Amino acid sequence: LAKKLRKSPAIIAADLASKIADDPIIAEAKAVSGYLNVFLDRSWLSARVLELALAPQFGAGGAHETTVVEFCSPNTNKPLHLGHLRNIAIGESVSRILSFNGNKVYKTCIFNDRGVHICKSMLAYRDFGGGTLPGDSGTKPDHFVGDYYVLFAKKAKEDPTYEDQAQQMLEQWEAGDAEVVALWRTMNGWAFEGFRETFDLFGTSFDREYYESQIYKKGREIILDGLARGLFQKKEDGPVVVDLADIGLDEKVLLRSNGTSVYIVQDIYLAHLKAKEFNYDRSIYVVGNEQEYHFKVLKAILDLLDTECTGGRVHHLSHGMIELPEGKMKSREGTVVDADDFIWETAALAAEEVNKRWQLSEAEVKERSLKIALAAIKYQLLKTETGKNMVFNPKEALRFEGDTGPYVLYSYARASSILRKSDVPLDANPWEINEFEVRLLKKIYLFTDIVKLAGARLTPSTLSNYLFDLCRNFNEFYHECPVLRSEVAGQRLALVTAFRNVCG
Repeated sequence: LAKKLRKSPAIIAADLASKIADDPIIAEAKAVSGYLNVFLDRSWLSARVLELALAPQFGAGGAHETTVVEFCSPNTNKPLHLGHLRNIAIGESVSRILSFNGNKVYKTCIFNDRGVHICKSMLAYRDFGGGTLPGDSGTKPDHFVGDYYVLFAKKAKEDPTYEDQAQQMLEQWEAGDAEVVALWRTMNGWAFEGFRETFDLFGTSFDREYYESQIYKKGREIILDGLARGLFQKKEDGPVVVDLADIGLDEKVLLRSNGTSVYIVQDIYLAHLKAKEFNYDRSIYVVGNEQEYHFKVLKAILDLLDTECTGGRVHHLSHGMIELPEGKMKSREGTVVDADDFIWETAALAAEEVNKRWQLSEAEVKERSLKIALAAIKYQLLKTETGKNMVFNPKEALRFEGDTGPYVLYSYARASSILRKSDVPLDANPWEINEFEVRLLKKIYLFTDIVKLAGARLTPSTLSNYLFDLCRNFNEFYHECPVLRSEVAGQRLALVTAFRNVCG
Protein backbone atom coordinates (compact mmCIF):
# COMPACT_ATOMS: atom_id res chain seq x y z
CA LEU A 1 0.00 0.00 0.00
CA ALA A 2 2.87 2.39 0.80
CA LYS A 3 4.09 2.40 -2.79
CA LYS A 4 0.62 2.65 -4.27
CA LEU A 5 -0.62 5.41 -1.92
CA ARG A 6 2.75 7.15 -1.70
CA LYS A 7 2.50 7.32 2.06
CA SER A 8 4.52 5.80 4.84
CA PRO A 9 3.19 2.60 6.47
CA ALA A 10 2.79 4.45 9.77
CA ILE A 11 0.49 7.08 8.22
CA ILE A 12 -1.55 4.44 6.34
CA ALA A 13 -2.00 2.38 9.52
CA ALA A 14 -3.09 5.46 11.47
CA ASP A 15 -5.59 6.46 8.75
CA LEU A 16 -7.10 2.96 8.67
CA ALA A 17 -7.32 2.83 12.45
CA SER A 18 -9.26 6.08 12.57
CA LYS A 19 -11.66 4.95 9.84
CA ILE A 20 -12.65 1.65 11.42
CA ALA A 21 -12.55 2.69 15.07
CA ASP A 22 -16.28 3.44 15.21
CA ASP A 23 -17.35 0.16 13.61
CA PRO A 24 -19.55 -1.70 16.15
CA ILE A 25 -17.68 -4.97 15.63
CA ILE A 26 -14.33 -3.35 16.48
CA ALA A 27 -13.36 -3.03 20.13
CA GLU A 28 -10.08 -1.31 19.40
CA ALA A 29 -7.85 -0.49 16.42
CA LYS A 30 -4.21 0.41 17.11
CA ALA A 31 -1.60 1.69 14.69
CA VAL A 32 1.80 0.50 15.91
CA SER A 33 5.02 1.11 13.96
CA GLY A 34 3.34 0.83 10.58
CA TYR A 35 1.16 -2.14 11.55
CA LEU A 36 -2.57 -2.17 12.27
CA ASN A 37 -3.74 -4.27 15.22
CA VAL A 38 -7.48 -4.87 15.27
CA PHE A 39 -9.40 -6.29 18.24
CA LEU A 40 -12.94 -7.54 17.68
CA ASP A 41 -15.70 -6.67 20.08
CA ARG A 42 -16.20 -9.79 22.16
CA SER A 43 -19.95 -9.27 22.56
CA TRP A 44 -20.32 -9.09 18.80
CA LEU A 45 -18.10 -12.16 18.38
CA SER A 46 -20.15 -14.35 20.71
CA ALA A 47 -23.48 -13.21 19.29
CA ARG A 48 -22.41 -13.58 15.66
CA VAL A 49 -20.74 -16.99 15.99
CA LEU A 50 -23.63 -18.50 17.95
CA GLU A 51 -26.15 -17.07 15.50
CA LEU A 52 -24.33 -18.88 12.70
CA ALA A 53 -23.34 -22.09 14.45
CA LEU A 54 -26.75 -22.79 16.00
CA ALA A 55 -28.46 -22.51 12.63
CA PRO A 56 -29.27 -25.69 10.66
CA GLN A 57 -26.57 -26.76 8.19
CA PHE A 58 -23.99 -24.32 9.55
CA GLY A 59 -21.05 -24.25 7.15
CA ALA A 60 -22.87 -25.88 4.23
CA GLY A 61 -21.89 -24.49 0.84
CA GLY A 62 -23.79 -23.44 -2.24
CA ALA A 63 -21.81 -25.16 -4.99
CA HIS A 64 -23.84 -26.83 -7.71
CA GLU A 65 -21.49 -29.15 -9.57
CA THR A 66 -22.21 -32.78 -10.35
CA THR A 67 -19.30 -34.93 -9.28
CA VAL A 68 -18.70 -38.65 -9.62
CA VAL A 69 -16.30 -40.18 -7.09
CA GLU A 70 -15.00 -43.67 -7.85
CA PHE A 71 -13.25 -45.53 -5.07
CA CYS A 72 -12.52 -48.96 -3.56
CA SER A 73 -12.57 -50.96 -6.85
CA PRO A 74 -11.55 -54.34 -5.39
CA ASN A 75 -10.60 -57.60 -7.06
CA THR A 76 -12.99 -60.45 -6.29
CA ASN A 77 -10.26 -63.03 -5.62
CA LYS A 78 -9.61 -61.93 -2.02
CA PRO A 79 -11.11 -59.88 0.83
CA LEU A 80 -10.63 -56.16 1.27
CA HIS A 81 -7.41 -55.23 3.06
CA LEU A 82 -6.03 -52.32 5.05
CA GLY A 83 -5.07 -50.46 1.87
CA HIS A 84 -8.72 -50.61 0.78
CA LEU A 85 -9.73 -49.05 4.10
CA ARG A 86 -7.54 -46.03 3.41
CA ASN A 87 -8.97 -45.75 -0.09
CA ILE A 88 -12.55 -46.09 1.17
CA ALA A 89 -12.00 -43.60 3.98
CA ILE A 90 -10.66 -41.01 1.53
CA GLY A 91 -13.37 -41.65 -1.07
CA GLU A 92 -16.21 -41.55 1.44
CA SER A 93 -14.82 -38.45 3.19
CA VAL A 94 -14.26 -36.52 -0.05
CA SER A 95 -17.76 -37.46 -1.20
CA ARG A 96 -19.30 -36.17 2.03
CA ILE A 97 -17.22 -32.98 2.02
CA LEU A 98 -18.21 -32.21 -1.58
CA SER A 99 -21.85 -32.98 -0.83
CA PHE A 100 -21.80 -30.73 2.25
CA ASN A 101 -20.41 -28.00 0.02
CA GLY A 102 -23.58 -28.22 -2.08
CA ASN A 103 -22.47 -30.50 -4.90
CA LYS A 104 -24.48 -33.41 -6.27
CA VAL A 105 -22.22 -36.38 -5.63
CA TYR A 106 -22.48 -39.92 -6.95
CA LYS A 107 -20.29 -42.59 -5.36
CA THR A 108 -19.29 -45.40 -7.71
CA CYS A 109 -17.25 -48.58 -7.55
CA ILE A 110 -16.00 -50.91 -10.24
CA PHE A 111 -15.50 -54.52 -9.24
CA ASN A 112 -12.60 -56.19 -11.02
CA ASP A 113 -14.43 -59.51 -11.25
CA ARG A 114 -12.63 -61.18 -14.16
CA GLY A 115 -9.10 -61.98 -15.27
CA VAL A 116 -6.41 -64.50 -14.56
CA HIS A 117 -6.11 -63.44 -10.90
CA ILE A 118 -9.77 -64.41 -10.40
CA CYS A 119 -9.16 -67.74 -12.12
CA LYS A 120 -6.31 -68.52 -9.72
CA SER A 121 -8.72 -68.69 -6.78
CA MET A 122 -11.17 -70.64 -8.90
CA LEU A 123 -8.57 -73.17 -10.01
CA ALA A 124 -7.32 -73.82 -6.48
CA TYR A 125 -10.88 -74.26 -5.21
CA ARG A 126 -11.78 -76.61 -8.05
CA ASP A 127 -8.71 -78.76 -7.41
CA PHE A 128 -8.56 -78.68 -3.60
CA GLY A 129 -11.88 -77.32 -2.30
CA GLY A 130 -13.67 -80.61 -2.29
CA GLY A 131 -17.06 -78.91 -2.68
CA THR A 132 -16.84 -77.20 0.72
CA LEU A 133 -18.76 -74.00 1.35
CA PRO A 134 -17.88 -70.90 3.42
CA GLY A 135 -20.55 -71.79 5.96
CA ASP A 136 -19.03 -75.21 6.60
CA SER A 137 -16.15 -73.68 8.51
CA GLY A 138 -17.83 -70.42 9.53
CA THR A 139 -15.40 -68.49 7.33
CA LYS A 140 -16.49 -65.12 6.00
CA PRO A 141 -17.26 -65.70 2.29
CA ASP A 142 -14.67 -63.32 0.80
CA HIS A 143 -12.02 -64.68 3.17
CA PHE A 144 -12.94 -68.16 1.99
CA VAL A 145 -12.23 -67.11 -1.61
CA GLY A 146 -9.00 -65.39 -0.56
CA ASP A 147 -7.75 -68.52 1.18
CA TYR A 148 -7.77 -70.29 -2.18
CA TYR A 149 -5.89 -67.42 -3.82
CA VAL A 150 -3.15 -67.93 -1.22
CA LEU A 151 -3.31 -71.68 -1.77
CA PHE A 152 -2.84 -71.15 -5.52
CA ALA A 153 0.38 -69.20 -4.87
CA LYS A 154 1.73 -72.08 -2.78
CA LYS A 155 0.79 -74.70 -5.36
CA ALA A 156 2.25 -72.65 -8.21
CA LYS A 157 5.63 -72.76 -6.46
CA GLU A 158 5.38 -76.56 -6.39
CA ASP A 159 3.97 -76.97 -9.93
CA PRO A 160 5.39 -74.63 -12.62
CA THR A 161 2.45 -75.45 -14.93
CA TYR A 162 -0.14 -74.11 -12.51
CA GLU A 163 0.15 -70.56 -13.82
CA ASP A 164 -0.53 -71.86 -17.35
CA GLN A 165 -3.54 -73.77 -16.07
CA ALA A 166 -4.99 -70.55 -14.63
CA GLN A 167 -4.50 -68.86 -18.00
CA GLN A 168 -6.26 -71.77 -19.70
CA MET A 169 -9.18 -71.40 -17.28
CA LEU A 170 -9.45 -67.73 -18.22
CA GLU A 171 -9.63 -68.68 -21.88
CA GLN A 172 -12.36 -71.20 -21.02
CA TRP A 173 -14.28 -68.48 -19.17
CA GLU A 174 -13.96 -66.10 -22.13
CA ALA A 175 -15.23 -68.88 -24.40
CA GLY A 176 -18.29 -69.32 -22.17
CA ASP A 177 -17.48 -72.76 -20.79
CA ALA A 178 -20.58 -73.58 -18.71
CA GLU A 179 -18.76 -75.29 -15.83
CA VAL A 180 -16.14 -72.55 -15.50
CA VAL A 181 -18.70 -69.75 -15.74
CA ALA A 182 -20.86 -71.43 -13.07
CA LEU A 183 -17.85 -71.67 -10.72
CA TRP A 184 -16.99 -68.03 -11.47
CA ARG A 185 -20.49 -66.91 -10.56
CA THR A 186 -20.48 -68.92 -7.35
CA MET A 187 -17.13 -67.66 -6.11
CA ASN A 188 -17.81 -64.07 -7.14
CA GLY A 189 -21.09 -64.30 -5.25
CA TRP A 190 -19.17 -65.29 -2.14
CA ALA A 191 -16.77 -62.39 -2.61
CA PHE A 192 -19.58 -59.87 -3.09
CA GLU A 193 -21.40 -61.15 -0.01
CA GLY A 194 -18.29 -60.61 2.08
CA PHE A 195 -17.61 -57.18 0.58
CA ARG A 196 -21.13 -56.02 1.50
CA GLU A 197 -20.53 -57.01 5.13
CA THR A 198 -17.28 -55.01 5.21
CA PHE A 199 -18.87 -51.99 3.54
CA ASP A 200 -21.66 -52.00 6.12
CA LEU A 201 -19.19 -52.41 8.98
CA PHE A 202 -17.05 -49.49 7.77
CA GLY A 203 -20.03 -47.29 6.93
CA THR A 204 -19.82 -46.87 3.18
CA SER A 205 -22.11 -47.51 0.21
CA PHE A 206 -22.27 -46.78 -3.50
CA ASP A 207 -24.85 -45.15 -5.75
CA ARG A 208 -23.71 -47.11 -8.81
CA GLU A 209 -21.66 -50.27 -9.16
CA TYR A 210 -19.90 -51.43 -12.32
CA TYR A 211 -18.47 -54.83 -13.14
CA GLU A 212 -15.42 -55.40 -15.31
CA SER A 213 -16.97 -58.58 -16.69
CA GLN A 214 -19.76 -56.51 -18.23
CA ILE A 215 -17.63 -53.82 -19.87
CA TYR A 216 -14.17 -55.27 -20.57
CA LYS A 217 -14.96 -55.87 -24.26
CA LYS A 218 -16.49 -52.44 -24.73
CA GLY A 219 -14.68 -49.31 -25.77
CA ARG A 220 -13.22 -50.89 -28.90
CA GLU A 221 -15.57 -48.83 -31.05
CA ILE A 222 -14.31 -45.63 -29.42
CA ILE A 223 -10.73 -46.56 -30.33
CA LEU A 224 -11.65 -47.45 -33.91
CA ASP A 225 -13.44 -44.11 -34.24
CA GLY A 226 -10.31 -42.37 -32.99
CA LEU A 227 -8.26 -44.34 -35.51
CA ALA A 228 -10.58 -43.23 -38.32
CA ARG A 229 -10.21 -39.62 -37.17
CA GLY A 230 -6.42 -39.88 -37.29
CA LEU A 231 -6.00 -39.60 -33.54
CA PHE A 232 -4.43 -43.05 -33.21
CA GLN A 233 -2.13 -45.05 -35.47
CA LYS A 234 -2.09 -48.67 -36.64
CA LYS A 235 1.30 -50.31 -36.70
CA GLU A 236 2.44 -52.58 -39.53
CA ASP A 237 2.32 -55.59 -37.23
CA GLY A 238 -1.28 -54.85 -36.29
CA PRO A 239 -1.66 -53.06 -32.92
CA VAL A 240 -3.41 -49.70 -32.65
CA VAL A 241 -1.40 -47.19 -30.61
CA VAL A 242 -1.50 -43.59 -29.47
CA ASP A 243 1.68 -41.55 -29.59
CA LEU A 244 1.87 -39.18 -26.60
CA ALA A 245 5.53 -38.21 -26.99
CA ASP A 246 4.66 -34.56 -27.60
CA ILE A 247 3.38 -34.27 -24.01
CA GLY A 248 6.20 -36.27 -22.48
CA LEU A 249 4.45 -39.65 -22.30
CA ASP A 250 5.23 -42.93 -24.02
CA GLU A 251 3.49 -44.61 -26.90
CA LYS A 252 0.54 -46.64 -25.62
CA VAL A 253 -0.96 -49.76 -27.20
CA LEU A 254 -4.77 -49.59 -27.21
CA LEU A 255 -5.72 -52.58 -29.37
CA ARG A 256 -3.52 -55.66 -29.65
CA SER A 257 -2.63 -57.24 -32.99
CA ASN A 258 -5.52 -59.70 -32.55
CA GLY A 259 -7.97 -56.80 -32.13
CA THR A 260 -8.56 -57.20 -28.39
CA SER A 261 -8.35 -54.16 -26.17
CA VAL A 262 -5.96 -53.46 -23.28
CA TYR A 263 -7.13 -52.42 -19.81
CA ILE A 264 -7.07 -48.66 -20.36
CA VAL A 265 -9.71 -48.98 -23.10
CA GLN A 266 -12.12 -50.20 -20.45
CA ASP A 267 -11.40 -47.02 -18.46
CA ILE A 268 -12.00 -44.92 -21.56
CA TYR A 269 -15.37 -46.60 -22.09
CA LEU A 270 -16.32 -46.27 -18.43
CA ALA A 271 -15.47 -42.55 -18.48
CA HIS A 272 -17.87 -42.13 -21.40
CA LEU A 273 -20.52 -44.28 -19.73
CA LYS A 274 -20.39 -42.26 -16.51
CA ALA A 275 -20.56 -39.02 -18.49
CA LYS A 276 -23.70 -40.33 -20.22
CA GLU A 277 -25.31 -41.55 -16.99
CA PHE A 278 -24.47 -38.60 -14.73
CA ASN A 279 -23.60 -35.71 -17.07
CA TYR A 280 -20.86 -34.86 -14.60
CA ASP A 281 -18.82 -31.70 -14.27
CA ARG A 282 -16.00 -33.65 -12.69
CA SER A 283 -15.07 -37.30 -12.32
CA ILE A 284 -12.72 -38.16 -9.45
CA TYR A 285 -10.80 -41.43 -9.23
CA VAL A 286 -9.49 -42.28 -5.77
CA VAL A 287 -6.60 -44.60 -6.62
CA GLY A 288 -3.15 -45.26 -5.15
CA ASN A 289 -0.13 -43.33 -6.36
CA GLU A 290 1.29 -46.35 -8.21
CA GLN A 291 -1.31 -45.57 -10.91
CA GLU A 292 -0.35 -41.93 -11.49
CA TYR A 293 1.14 -42.59 -14.92
CA HIS A 294 -1.92 -44.59 -15.97
CA PHE A 295 -4.19 -41.64 -15.24
CA LYS A 296 -1.91 -39.18 -17.05
CA VAL A 297 -2.29 -41.37 -20.13
CA LEU A 298 -6.06 -41.73 -19.61
CA LYS A 299 -6.54 -37.96 -19.32
CA ALA A 300 -4.41 -37.36 -22.41
CA ILE A 301 -6.41 -39.86 -24.49
CA LEU A 302 -9.72 -38.39 -23.33
CA ASP A 303 -8.46 -34.94 -24.33
CA LEU A 304 -7.53 -36.26 -27.76
CA LEU A 305 -10.96 -37.78 -28.23
CA ASP A 306 -12.49 -34.42 -27.26
CA THR A 307 -15.88 -35.82 -26.27
CA GLU A 308 -18.20 -35.11 -23.36
CA CYS A 309 -15.67 -36.55 -20.90
CA THR A 310 -12.48 -34.66 -21.71
CA GLY A 311 -9.45 -35.15 -19.52
CA GLY A 312 -10.01 -31.74 -17.99
CA ARG A 313 -13.03 -33.15 -16.18
CA VAL A 314 -11.13 -36.16 -14.89
CA HIS A 315 -9.12 -35.91 -11.68
CA HIS A 316 -6.93 -38.60 -10.17
CA LEU A 317 -6.97 -38.21 -6.39
CA SER A 318 -3.74 -40.05 -5.72
CA HIS A 319 -3.05 -41.46 -2.29
CA GLY A 320 0.03 -42.99 -0.71
CA MET A 321 0.56 -46.53 0.45
CA ILE A 322 -0.06 -47.75 3.99
CA GLU A 323 2.08 -50.01 6.13
CA LEU A 324 2.01 -51.40 9.63
CA PRO A 325 5.01 -51.03 11.94
CA GLU A 326 5.95 -54.58 10.85
CA GLY A 327 6.25 -53.53 7.19
CA LYS A 328 4.45 -53.90 3.86
CA MET A 329 1.56 -56.23 3.05
CA LYS A 330 1.62 -58.93 0.37
CA SER A 331 -1.56 -60.79 -0.49
CA ARG A 332 -0.06 -63.63 -2.53
CA GLU A 333 1.89 -64.90 0.48
CA GLY A 334 -1.11 -64.66 2.76
CA THR A 335 0.45 -61.94 4.90
CA VAL A 336 -2.03 -59.27 3.88
CA VAL A 337 -3.84 -57.44 6.68
CA ASP A 338 -7.51 -58.14 5.98
CA ALA A 339 -9.83 -55.19 6.59
CA ASP A 340 -12.31 -57.10 8.75
CA ASP A 341 -9.61 -58.66 10.91
CA PHE A 342 -7.93 -55.30 11.34
CA ILE A 343 -11.16 -53.62 12.44
CA TRP A 344 -12.04 -56.34 14.96
CA GLU A 345 -8.50 -56.61 16.29
CA THR A 346 -8.46 -52.85 16.81
CA ALA A 347 -11.84 -53.15 18.54
CA ALA A 348 -10.36 -55.80 20.84
CA LEU A 349 -7.58 -53.39 21.81
CA ALA A 350 -10.21 -50.67 22.36
CA ALA A 351 -12.19 -53.06 24.59
CA GLU A 352 -9.19 -53.35 26.91
CA GLU A 353 -9.22 -49.57 27.36
CA VAL A 354 -13.01 -49.47 27.74
CA ASN A 355 -12.89 -52.06 30.53
CA LYS A 356 -10.26 -50.00 32.34
CA ARG A 357 -12.41 -46.86 32.25
CA TRP A 358 -16.00 -48.05 32.63
CA GLN A 359 -18.03 -50.89 34.09
CA LEU A 360 -20.30 -52.01 31.27
CA SER A 361 -22.09 -55.13 30.13
CA GLU A 362 -20.41 -57.34 27.54
CA ALA A 363 -22.77 -56.09 24.82
CA GLU A 364 -22.11 -52.45 25.76
CA VAL A 365 -18.35 -53.05 25.72
CA LYS A 366 -18.56 -54.58 22.24
CA GLU A 367 -20.69 -51.73 20.88
CA ARG A 368 -18.57 -48.98 22.42
CA SER A 369 -15.23 -50.54 21.54
CA LEU A 370 -16.29 -50.95 17.89
CA LYS A 371 -17.26 -47.27 17.67
CA ILE A 372 -13.95 -46.27 19.22
CA ALA A 373 -12.03 -48.57 16.87
CA LEU A 374 -13.77 -47.16 13.79
CA ALA A 375 -13.12 -43.61 14.99
CA ALA A 376 -9.46 -44.46 15.57
CA ILE A 377 -9.02 -46.10 12.16
CA LYS A 378 -10.88 -43.52 10.09
CA TYR A 379 -9.33 -40.51 11.78
CA GLN A 380 -5.81 -41.93 11.51
CA LEU A 381 -6.33 -42.70 7.82
CA LEU A 382 -7.70 -39.24 7.09
CA LYS A 383 -5.43 -36.99 9.16
CA THR A 384 -2.40 -37.94 7.08
CA GLU A 385 -2.04 -35.92 3.87
CA THR A 386 -3.61 -37.95 1.09
CA GLY A 387 -0.56 -38.13 -1.13
CA LYS A 388 1.82 -39.33 1.57
CA ASN A 389 2.69 -42.88 2.55
CA MET A 390 1.83 -43.71 6.13
CA VAL A 391 2.53 -46.22 8.88
CA PHE A 392 -0.55 -47.19 10.86
CA ASN A 393 0.08 -48.04 14.51
CA PRO A 394 -3.18 -49.27 16.12
CA LYS A 395 -2.01 -48.65 19.68
CA GLU A 396 -1.07 -45.06 18.89
CA ALA A 397 -4.35 -44.52 17.03
CA LEU A 398 -6.37 -45.72 20.05
CA ARG A 399 -4.95 -43.22 22.53
CA PHE A 400 -7.63 -41.10 24.22
CA GLU A 401 -5.29 -38.11 24.40
CA GLY A 402 -3.67 -36.27 21.54
CA ASP A 403 -4.31 -36.19 17.82
CA THR A 404 -6.49 -39.31 17.58
CA GLY A 405 -10.01 -40.39 16.67
CA PRO A 406 -10.87 -41.47 20.23
CA TYR A 407 -9.88 -38.01 21.50
CA VAL A 408 -12.25 -36.37 19.01
CA LEU A 409 -14.98 -38.92 19.78
CA TYR A 410 -14.54 -38.42 23.54
CA SER A 411 -14.80 -34.65 23.11
CA TYR A 412 -18.07 -35.06 21.24
CA ALA A 413 -19.34 -37.46 23.91
CA ARG A 414 -18.35 -35.01 26.63
CA ALA A 415 -20.34 -32.21 24.97
CA SER A 416 -23.32 -34.52 24.54
CA SER A 417 -23.16 -35.50 28.22
CA ILE A 418 -23.19 -31.87 29.33
CA LEU A 419 -26.25 -31.14 27.20
CA ARG A 420 -28.09 -34.23 28.47
CA LYS A 421 -27.59 -33.19 32.09
CA SER A 422 -29.22 -29.78 31.74
CA ASP A 423 -32.70 -28.48 31.06
CA VAL A 424 -31.53 -24.85 31.03
CA PRO A 425 -32.65 -23.23 27.77
CA LEU A 426 -29.95 -22.11 25.36
CA ASP A 427 -29.17 -18.37 25.43
CA ALA A 428 -27.31 -16.85 22.51
CA ASN A 429 -27.27 -13.33 23.95
CA PRO A 430 -23.82 -11.74 24.44
CA TRP A 431 -21.97 -12.22 27.72
CA GLU A 432 -18.58 -11.28 29.11
CA ILE A 433 -16.48 -13.98 27.47
CA ASN A 434 -13.01 -14.98 28.60
CA GLU A 435 -9.94 -16.01 26.61
CA PHE A 436 -10.92 -19.71 26.51
CA GLU A 437 -14.36 -18.87 25.15
CA VAL A 438 -12.82 -16.48 22.63
CA ARG A 439 -10.51 -19.18 21.27
CA LEU A 440 -13.34 -21.68 20.97
CA LEU A 441 -15.67 -19.19 19.30
CA LYS A 442 -13.02 -18.15 16.80
CA LYS A 443 -12.26 -21.77 15.95
CA ILE A 444 -15.95 -22.55 15.44
CA TYR A 445 -16.28 -19.51 13.18
CA LEU A 446 -13.54 -20.91 10.89
CA PHE A 447 -15.54 -24.06 10.11
CA THR A 448 -17.19 -22.66 6.97
CA ASP A 449 -13.85 -21.66 5.44
CA ILE A 450 -12.21 -24.94 6.44
CA VAL A 451 -14.85 -27.15 4.87
CA LYS A 452 -14.73 -25.06 1.67
CA LEU A 453 -10.94 -25.38 1.58
CA ALA A 454 -11.11 -29.13 2.15
CA GLY A 455 -13.59 -29.42 -0.72
CA ALA A 456 -11.56 -27.23 -3.07
CA ARG A 457 -8.34 -29.13 -2.38
CA LEU A 458 -9.93 -32.57 -1.92
CA THR A 459 -8.02 -32.89 1.35
CA PRO A 460 -9.82 -34.61 4.24
CA SER A 461 -6.70 -33.95 6.34
CA THR A 462 -7.56 -30.23 6.28
CA LEU A 463 -10.79 -30.99 8.09
CA SER A 464 -9.23 -33.61 10.38
CA ASN A 465 -6.50 -31.25 11.57
CA TYR A 466 -9.06 -28.49 12.15
CA LEU A 467 -11.21 -30.91 14.13
CA PHE A 468 -8.34 -31.80 16.46
CA ASP A 469 -7.61 -28.11 17.13
CA LEU A 470 -11.32 -27.48 17.71
CA CYS A 471 -11.56 -30.33 20.24
CA ARG A 472 -8.44 -29.11 21.99
CA ASN A 473 -9.96 -25.64 22.35
CA PHE A 474 -13.20 -27.19 23.61
CA ASN A 475 -11.47 -29.27 26.26
CA GLU A 476 -9.49 -26.24 27.47
CA PHE A 477 -12.80 -24.39 27.75
CA TYR A 478 -14.37 -27.37 29.57
CA HIS A 479 -11.61 -27.50 32.18
CA GLU A 480 -11.48 -23.73 32.78
CA CYS A 481 -15.11 -22.66 32.43
CA PRO A 482 -17.91 -24.24 34.52
CA VAL A 483 -21.02 -24.72 32.40
CA LEU A 484 -23.94 -26.07 34.41
CA ARG A 485 -23.05 -24.21 37.61
CA SER A 486 -22.26 -20.95 35.87
CA GLU A 487 -24.26 -17.72 36.06
CA VAL A 488 -24.16 -17.76 32.27
CA ALA A 489 -25.14 -21.43 31.93
CA GLY A 490 -27.53 -20.74 29.04
CA GLN A 491 -24.84 -18.99 27.02
CA ARG A 492 -22.20 -21.63 27.71
CA LEU A 493 -24.65 -24.38 26.87
CA ALA A 494 -25.23 -22.60 23.58
CA LEU A 495 -21.46 -22.60 23.01
CA VAL A 496 -21.27 -26.33 23.81
CA THR A 497 -24.13 -26.93 21.38
CA ALA A 498 -22.34 -24.96 18.67
CA PHE A 499 -19.21 -27.05 19.19
CA ARG A 500 -21.23 -30.26 19.04
CA ASN A 501 -22.98 -29.13 15.85
CA VAL A 502 -19.64 -28.69 14.12
CA CYS A 503 -18.31 -32.05 15.36
CA GLY A 504 -21.44 -34.02 14.54
